[in-house]
Formats: sequence, structure tokens, C-alpha cells
Amino acid sequence: MRSIESKAKTMEEAVTLGLEKLGVSFEDVNIDILEEGHKGFLGLLGAKPVVVRLTVKEDVEEANVLKDVKLGLNPEKAGKAAPAKPVKAPAAKQPAENPAPKAEKPVEKPVEKKAPVVPADGVAPEAKAEEFLRNVTKLMGVDVTIDSKRDDEGNVRVDMHGDTLGILIGRRGETLDALQYLTSLYVNRGQEGYTRVTLDTENYRAKREEALTRLANRMANRAVKTGRKVVLEPMNPYERRILHSALQKNENVSTHSEGEEPNRHVVITLNSRG
Repeated sequence: MRSIESKAKTMEEAVTLGLEKLGVSFEDVNIDILEEGHKGFLGLLGAKPVVVRLTVKEDVEEANVLKDVKLGLNPEKAGKAAPAKPVKAPAAKQPAENPAPKAEKPVEKPVEKKAPVVPADGVAPEAKAEEFLRNVTKLMGVDVTIDSKRDDEGNVRVDMHGDTLGILIGRRGETLDALQYLTSLYVNRGQEGYTRVTLDTENYRAKREEALTRLANRMANRAVKTGRKVVLEPMNPYERRILHSALQKNENVSTHSEGEEPNRHVVITLNSRG
């Protein structure tokens, strides 16, 4: 099975970078935390990075191999064309008295859902997330209502509601990302496996995703109109991923990331027309 170690300032960035390198989705991998890293309150102190190991699940690897086989590719040397076989003249068909039975289609195994991580202390991850955020927002002097839930994959989503939540979002969501990172560290501390924590407030992330999608399409149109590549400003891995996904089906342009964190950015280039 393919495996890769990824390092970044935050858990979210380390996981996202690893997914980019492996070319798979979050649900296709198992995640092990090798080093939790150290970071001060709201990202002001500390410099030790987070290190995680991402391993592609066995059923995903098998599915990729089967896909290559169906496409006529050699799994070990994908991309090389197989030598052409000599074509034989078809033999005259004879009526078969007892036709051979059709081969039965293999029964596909149902994909097993990821079992929710149960911490050693027995406290549910969503309860730990709520407890941590109540304490932090109280220290920040922000009155919020916190709702959390855990999906079938064991991932936790936390939504915060209130009147003055701008302080929790920060510039381009930087404070919200920092709070999400700290909450994730608190939830995953002392447990095996990794629980993904998503923190949102007043539907900010959905609104930000819509804004980035509009930006991606606008910049793609500029690249087509001018015939030149478009370099966007530095963004975190989560936002870069939104841009890549937004233009994935656009046949006129391609996207890739350049640079090193925290200055890594998306570049939109015009596809050559044959």
C-alpha cells in the first residue's frame, strides 16, 4: 500500500498536502499522527510542525489496479502501450449443442465504513470539541452557541452561532483556522487514529468556498482571453484545493501549485490546442 509522511504547520495543512501528493480523497486514506507539533494560542507562538502519515486504503489500491487492467494498462508500467498481437482470421462458427455457461460477474464487496474513533477516556470527540471551544470563547469574551455532530465516518463538525463572531473568523478565516487546529489537537490527544474536526461559524466556509469558486472561474476566463498564465495570491492548502476542484472540468485551462508554504499559490495556465 502507498504511504507518505506529510509535514506542515497545522494538522489540516499536513493532511491536505499529503492528499495532494497521493492524488486521493480524505476518505481514501488512513491517517496516523506521528508528531502533534507545538503552536501557541491562535498561532502566535511555537514552531514545531505537525507530522502525519497517510496510507492509502487497501480497497482503494485494488480499485485503482482493476481500473488500470480494464483500460489495458500494465499496473507496474502504466502508460506504456502493450505490443500488438497478430490478428487471426475468424474461424467458421459451428452451432453449439451445449453452449458454455456465461461466466458469473464477481460479487463486489461492500465498502466498510470507517469505525468512529473512541478515545481512551471514553469521552466522545464532539463533546471534547464543545468543551474546549466553550472555554476558549469564554476567555476571548465572545458569547456563542455551539452545536456539534459526528458523521458516519467519525468526522466531527462544529458550528458556532452568535452576534459578534467576526473576531472568531479573522482575516480570511485565519483565526477560525487556528481555532480549528487547536480544537483538533485537543480532540485527538491521547487517542489512536485521527478524527477530522471542521469548525465553522455562520456558514462562513460555504460562503468562502463560493467566493473562491467565482474567483477561479473569473481568473480562468482571464487566462483564456489574454492567452497568458494567471498567478493567484498565496493561500492555505484548503483554499488551493477549492480552486483546483473548481477548474478540474474546465477543458480550456489547467491548474497547479507553486512555491513553498506559506507562500504557495495556484497558477492557472492555458491548455494547448492540438
